[in-house]
Amino acid sequence: MSSLSQTPARPPTAFRRRFAITMAVVALGLAIALRGVLAQMVQVAATAHPHAPDLVLLGALSPVIKVHLGFAMAALALGGVLMTARKGRAFHRTAGWIWVSTVAVTAGSTLFITSLNHGHWSVLHLFTGWTLLILPLAVVWARRHDVARHRRAMMGLFYGGFAINLVVAFIPGRTLWTAFFG
Repeated sequence: MSSLSQTPARPPTAFRRRFAITMAVVALGLAIALRGVLAQMVQVAATAHPHAPDLVLLGALSPVIKVHLGFAMAALALGGVLMTARKGRAFHRTAGWIWVSTVAVTAGSTLFITSLNHGHWSVLHLFTGWTLLILPLAVVWARRHDVARHRRAMMGLFYGGFAINLVVAFIPGRTLWTAFFG
């Protein structure tokens, strides 16, 4: 039996605490960064009306953003399955490789998305660097049967990376906000 199958089904309490603290720090950072427009964003959010996605708006996006969104949605869905499925089995290993590939494409595609900052990388690209650094390390840790490091890295990438970036992607006024709520 592989040592990877001995991982707990639920995140450890310490991870939940660190994750909650990280989310609070990110929320505070966003509030500080957006302080000039925060009131306007709250006003826009208050008038939101959820609807089916605006396919015309999504279809007008650049090809690299379409690739980014498609692979991000696939990684989010598969990651959710992986977080709840039993670890160490053939499914976990196979789906894990697919998830690593989708995350690598998602992160790699952001290197070509610079419209947010007038043709230059933005602060959000720090997540890209972190992901492209931690992702291969997490694979190495799994292959070395260092379950604790592998688990922390993958849970951090999934919950931290996708939760934080999902919040940022749905800031009122941004494309995804408009496509689903505007």
